[in-house]
Amino acid sequence: MGGCKAKTAPGVPVTPQSSYTGPITIDPVTRIEGHLRIEVEVENGKVKRAYSSSTLFRGLEIILKGRDPRDAQHFTQRTCGVCTYTHALASTRCVDNAVGVHIPKNATYIRNLVLGAQYLHDHIVHFYHLHALDFVDVTNALKADPAKAAKIASSISPRKTTAADLKAVQDKLKAFVASGQLGPFTNAYFLGGHPAYYLEPELDLIATAHYLEALRLQVKAARAMAVFGAKNPHTQFTVVGGVTCYDALTPKRIQEFTDLWKETKAFVDEVYIPDLLAVASRYKDWTQYGGTTNFITFGEFPKDEYDLNSRFFKPGAVFKRDFQNIKPFDPMQIREHVRHSWYEGAEARHPWKGATEPKYTDLHGEDRYSWMKAPRYMDDPMETGPLAQVLVAYAQGHKQVKAVTDTVLGALGVGPEALFSTLGRTAARGIETAVIAAQMEQWLNEYKDNIASGDNKIVEPWEMPKQAEGVGFVTAPRGGLSHWIRIEDGRIGNFQLVVPSTWTLGPRCANNKPSPVEEALVGTPVADAKRPVEILRTVHSFDPCIACGVHVIDSQTNEVHKFRIL
Repeated sequence: MGGCKAKTAPGVPVTPQSSYTGPITIDPVTRIEGHLRIEVEVENGKVKRAYSSSTLFRGLEIILKGRDPRDAQHFTQRTCGVCTYTHALASTRCVDNAVGVHIPKNATYIRNLVLGAQYLHDHIVHFYHLHALDFVDVTNALKADPAKAAKIASSISPRKTTAADLKAVQDKLKAFVASGQLGPFTNAYFLGGHPAYYLEPELDLIATAHYLEALRLQVKAARAMAVFGAKNPHTQFTVVGGVTCYDALTPKRIQEFTDLWKETKAFVDEVYIPDLLAVASRYKDWTQYGGTTNFITFGEFPKDEYDLNSRFFKPGAVFKRDFQNIKPFDPMQIREHVRHSWYEGAEARHPWKGATEPKYTDLHGEDRYSWMKAPRYMDDPMETGPLAQVLVAYAQGHKQVKAVTDTVLGALGVGPEALFSTLGRTAARGIETAVIAAQMEQWLNEYKDNIASGDNKIVEPWEMPKQAEGVGFVTAPRGGLSHWIRIEDGRIGNFQLVVPSTWTLGPRCANNKPSPVEEALVGTPVADAKRPVEILRTVHSFDPCIACGVHVIDSQTNEVHKFRIL
């Protein structure tokens, strides 16, 4: 599994390239959470250099100082409204760790099940509603033959799809176009056609139909989270020492969760994965673009909260794509750089010694261009997220991940090296979803067996120490998330959030090493400088969450928008 590029299969379209040389700015990047500006320098139709600039500052770490450590989760999960539970979990885990409490087995099961539902929700929404329009030309679906499309849909999925179903979607789309309002599809790059889109009309129609269906389906996964979590977004069931959802112990509640999980899993197996393979098979040239070099995952879904290696997905780090030498994860090797960020100083600090002291200069003033910090591991930028988790698990011989990954690679006719790319990152998100959806059945069964044995304990008592340090590691759907707390006199003395988007979408570090997204964009072909959809493909493949990354918008940063992108 070396670093060579995958060869494009015969007959696969190749993204066209212009001869444009000059700058391109996309501000704001939409179909993400938060405020992101991407600047690139293009030379002869390819990206030569890239800058990722987060233009939102929130200051959650400052807000938390002096508060009761138990309050942290209620503030941090308001970081954003997308993957809210992951911040509640990370904050709770970090206080669990600081006070030294070992939570009951049932609490671990419940936390894992809610996180599993979060993954299913997040990845379905990302694929269809945040990323699909980078590959799917919705208006091209108007040219499709519904009968032919139904035949294709039935050939790639066990689910029955009729021509009448797809004709109804096509008619609805025609009504949008005739009214001059494309609703959720307005202002996308595909309007007027674009040479970088090359799905046949029938696949565009199938994908559009499933885009609309997924809007309804994702509610099921969100409801599953709320069954145990009380509500969504912003779950209310986690506490230091365990969970408080005693209703989760009842057969009625467990069945409600199970039914919602089954319905969501069926969509993953019968719609999401077939669509992913169908679209990916037409864009195999995108195994050549968007790759990075180093990867890190904290693992996830523990049996023992104090043992990262007890997790279903194990932690690990990969350097220079060397899968013969998986490195163990060492939390003390993390540093956050601010040399190119809008913060005081230039010293790289470990999160327990981290400081959040904003100092806005100007865009690129003093070479500073982002509110995000720049986390580094052993001084290297690291990609985190589904691709990192799948790569590490695959290299470690994870049975389920290896089986699904080999199936996906076989269906596409590519080798593991193809994963080092924009398309590989998108495929890894689907692989991760399929594995978690299947594994949740085992967790549910183990949880029910544990309750049947008479164990109804879900929370453990503990005492707040005067002084302590703790950390909570969560591999969120977007990647490695960690919350770091220092308790002083029973209160929060310091709190730092190191989130997936800072790892992947931050700025350069003190050693001038670009972040993963800045690295990944280099070499990207741009067919139309006025509609640089290719840049969006790679940026969206990371699933940016800028609200998480830079924890009050300064009006001085408001730029005239170069593009509007849905």
